[in-house]
Amino acid sequence: MKRLQLIFSIFLLTNCTNSYAQFSRYIIQLKDKAGSPFVTTTPSQFLTQRSIDRRTRHNIAVDETDLPVTPAYIDSIHLSGNVTILNVSKWLNQVCILTTDATALNKINSFSFVKAALPIAARIANFTQPVNKKLYAPDLPMSSMSSARPQSPTDYYSYGQSFAQVHLHNAEFLHNHGFRGEGMQLAIMDAGFYHYQSLPTFDSVRNNNQILGTWDFVENEVSVNEDFAHGMNCFSTIAANMPGLFVGTAPKTSFYLFRTEDISSEYPVEEQNFAAAAERADSLGVDVFSVSLGYTTFDNSIFNYTYATMDGNTTLSASAADLAVKKGIFVAVAAGNEGDNSWHYITTPADADSVLAIGAVYANRQVANFSSYGPSSDGQIKPDVAAIGAGAVVANQNTGNPSFNNGTSFACPIMAGISTCLWQAFPEVNNMQIVNALRKSSDRSTTPDDRTGYGIPDVKKAFVQLIRKLYTQQISIGNSCKATIQFTVKTAADMSIMVERKLPGEIDYKTISTQNSNRSFASNNFTYTDDLTGLTGNLAIKYRIKMTIAADTSFYLDSAIVNYPESCANTNNKETVTIGPNPVINNLSVFIARNNTVKASIELYSVSGQKVYSLQNQTVNGIQTFFIPVKQLSAGVYFVAVFVNDKKVITKKIILN
Repeated sequence: MKRLQLIFSIFLLTNCTNSYAQFSRYIIQLKDKAGSPFVTTTPSQFLTQRSIDRRTRHNIAVDETDLPVTPAYIDSIHLSGNVTILNVSKWLNQVCILTTDATALNKINSFSFVKAALPIAARIANFTQPVNKKLYAPDLPMSSMSSARPQSPTDYYSYGQSFAQVHLHNAEFLHNHGFRGEGMQLAIMDAGFYHYQSLPTFDSVRNNNQILGTWDFVENEVSVNEDFAHGMNCFSTIAANMPGLFVGTAPKTSFYLFRTEDISSEYPVEEQNFAAAAERADSLGVDVFSVSLGYTTFDNSIFNYTYATMDGNTTLSASAADLAVKKGIFVAVAAGNEGDNSWHYITTPADADSVLAIGAVYANRQVANFSSYGPSSDGQIKPDVAAIGAGAVVANQNTGNPSFNNGTSFACPIMAGISTCLWQAFPEVNNMQIVNALRKSSDRSTTPDDRTGYGIPDVKKAFVQLIRKLYTQQISIGNSCKATIQFTVKTAADMSIMVERKLPGEIDYKTISTQNSNRSFASNNFTYTDDLTGLTGNLAIKYRIKMTIAADTSFYLDSAIVNYPESCANTNNKETVTIGPNPVINNLSVFIARNNTVKASIELYSVSGQKVYSLQNQTVNGIQTFFIPVKQLSAGVYFVAVFVNDKKVITKKIILN
């Protein structure tokens, strides 16, 4: 902000004779918040409970930036002359006004609490058709557009034309597991949401009251339905629910729709509008922002940014975006459509340090030429990731049916919706942990570049990362000389966890227990006791925990080595037979320990007496564990008989689940 203020100040000093006539909107920067009736210890005065809860959940302190601008300052500015208050930014401690009253501006500048009065937009009468609005990218050949692709008939949604932009990130995995945006709130800042109240694309969100509020920060009114279609197009990539035709990436999310962009001109006042909208969304408790806006040059060149300005900290909108992240909000921003232009680089606020900047690719993963290049001028990897923005499926503004369009504007909300569903699954983590999981799950995570950053995220991989992050375990051997394995993991009924063990002398790990949950995805505590009776002492016993979340996705949560002490061996009878686990699901373990070489046989009988398994004349000299595969058998009661040198030494009843 210091650089921007300096530019404005120089302009005022060198153009004081005509500056008031040329401009009609100003930022009044304030020195402090002295005399405020609000205090940080009672945030309910200025934040909703949902917003307070977000801060509490993620250990975010309420600080002075959260305090509203001192009301007495606003009143003084308003009463200084012919002045209209357009909006206020408490984060940046400034007021946006509309006035052509030079006397009022002089009076405002004389107030002791005013730091500066800076022009931010021209007179309304001076509006001309802009040349620098780049909300949409250039048209592409129809042959390059994504089209309907086959999907699994078991998927929860029938995506139709939009399957490509969901499947590129494996996002159907989230939807299939119940993560479709329920309970989450997302704010879209854009140029208007043309006919969202009547288009069939949004029937579901209307009928289910998922649109929580709207505000037009350009006209200072509630309605955003009659304005530009760009925001509606972006909204559709998240919220559409037209089975077999078009389904968005988070159709069960609740939304705030904010118009901050004035399509008829390009001035920094739109960045101020964004800041005001961001603060309102934060105060309401919104979780995620989708921002398909970007700024480089303006209708008056005095305001133009340079590439050096794209350092993540200088512009008004980047400052507001980073403050939103500081408050715990996940902020997705379009990288910009400048890749084919002389500017070439990302636009602001995509340069903001902590936002997830989204570049554009085709469905075949090829980078779109128009997608802006990184890095930011201070060397940050930008864009962060990429999604489909070339041939993206969006709602037609006349019919609501799926149509194709181009721009990082659409890659941004596609990823914002997917991120919303991922965060729904893992509310325990904060916004930046979601950002990092998406980066690390991407296909260029180890070799990021200046086109797609870390690459195209795979949310199934991000899901695995977050499960691992939250996983905890403890393995120990107590006085009973049994290994107790305790672990906590997020899992669901259609996911499984296997405890695997490897004894000294064994070549491979063997599954000794399979654990399942009988409820929806949640944190579960598991305990398994491994009876090690009969082992000789001073052994290193290896365990590992394997999790399966889908037919094609298994991974190891953790591993451990447990030392089986000599004291256990000295107190145990070495000539033992141990059978377990009981009940059993997959493999039944028969542990046999003998001081001398013997022949062992194992037989398994059904409750009716029918022999269903037999293992004969196995040599045992010391310790041997045999694994009986029982998964293929019907659930029920079975009996295991163990013979040593043809003499039955044990019979045990086993329950197969």
